[in-house]
Amino acid sequence: TGLHEKQSVFHFTFRRHPFKGGFAVFAGLGTFMDFLQDFRFSDCDLDYLHTLKNGDHFPLFEEGFLDYLRTMEFSCDIDSVPEGTVVFPYEPLVRLKGPLIQAQILESALLNIINFQKLIATKAARIKQAAGSNMLVEFGMRRAQGLDGAISASRASIIGGCDATSNVLAGKIFSIPIKGTMSHSWVMAFEKELTAFQEFAKILPNHADFLIDTYNSISGVEKAIEATLQLKKEGFSLLAVRLDSGDLAKLSIKIRKLLDAAGLYSTKIMASNELDEHLIGSLKEKGANITLWCVGTNLVTGKDQTAFDGVYKLSCLQDKKGNWIDKIKLSEEREKTTTPGILQVKRAFSKGKYLYDIVYDEKIGLNNLEEIYHPVTKEKKNIEEVHEIKDLMIPIFTKGKKVYFSPSISSIKEVVKRELLCLDSPVKKLVSSTPYFVGLEKSLFQKRQKLIREGAF
Repeated sequence: TGLHEKQSVFHFTFRRHPFKGGFAVFAGLGTFMDFLQDFRFSDCDLDYLHTLKNGDHFPLFEEGFLDYLRTMEFSCDIDSVPEGTVVFPYEPLVRLKGPLIQAQILESALLNIINFQKLIATKAARIKQAAGSNMLVEFGMRRAQGLDGAISASRASIIGGCDATSNVLAGKIFSIPIKGTMSHSWVMAFEKELTAFQEFAKILPNHADFLIDTYNSISGVEKAIEATLQLKKEGFSLLAVRLDSGDLAKLSIKIRKLLDAAGLYSTKIMASNELDEHLIGSLKEKGANITLWCVGTNLVTGKDQTAFDGVYKLSCLQDKKGNWIDKIKLSEEREKTTTPGILQVKRAFSKGKYLYDIVYDEKIGLNNLEEIYHPVTKEKKNIEEVHEIKDLMIPIFTKGKKVYFSPSISSIKEVVKRELLCLDSPVKKLVSSTPYFVGLEKSLFQKRQKLIREGAF
């Protein structure tokens, strides 16, 4: 149809917070940047596409199209919120401007990468809130959605707040801390539980923790203490004992008393067993003596929310004269109606606290900062004074060339910590949180409402 080289603008946004919370953590940009650095169609890819047939058993794609893909080079502009930023529904997080065909081809990859990592980073941030200053380890590879899902989940978990991962390959790829523990099968491989602990201690004298619930947790910690005291003269120090079953609160209280009575004050109690932010919070309320949390399934699968609802929609298209024409997707469901324009979002803050976000169209600018409007509820927020404001999206690629270098994962993790400090406590509550206000600049809101009233084009 000749539309393939038309300049277009797409935005990535989302509609609802995951886990019924009040914020989300933006993640996955670094992975998407890596994908774009190598973006091309190889001869092998094109050979495969050539084999596909339509319903009449003729080639599905014409040769001219495959030839176009062979020489196509990524040439888009991409602006994005940096990883680690706390974000909210109905605001643009990634903006892609470029040829329509490239913007459409990249849709599935962008959504796959960012939706998943954003989901897991948000879950990790919530769990870290519950764990507080205690160490938090991502333990989920065995339950993750495939090897590729496990790698992405480990990356996002560290960004969200985990201190280490049990996934050694992720540690290698991303240079993130790794931490593992003894397995039940190690204990069961020896005739006696005490022998299993003794041999493990000899092999890892400065890096050992004992899994004590293979048979009986109290009996197990007694044997762990015995093995530790026997080897103490040789310089052995037990880092932790791990509980993986039972009443974690009651057991940890009893175990702490036994460890302290033996003089093992520095030995930590670590716990696993289907943990999440709610269970950790409950255990802490019960006085559990656990200071190291290993969270697996419920973290890396985003359990209780299987997917993030991020969407990627066309919002502007250039005509033959170079004029930008606004595009809007309408829906009977109000929350699915998109916002037209070339969008940017500003964040207002004062005295280190975030106040509200303003979505505006760069073609219009910020003409009216007296009031902003929620795009779905149409709730109006009056702005009595202009606070400090900053644009959230920054250039990442310009004409296909990378102009931004992603920070280390440890640096992004620190961004998340700082970002969460900027949110009021009611917004961060794990349940029944207070909504953070995101509103459209008045002129943009009025334009959007006009297009909705006019209906389909």
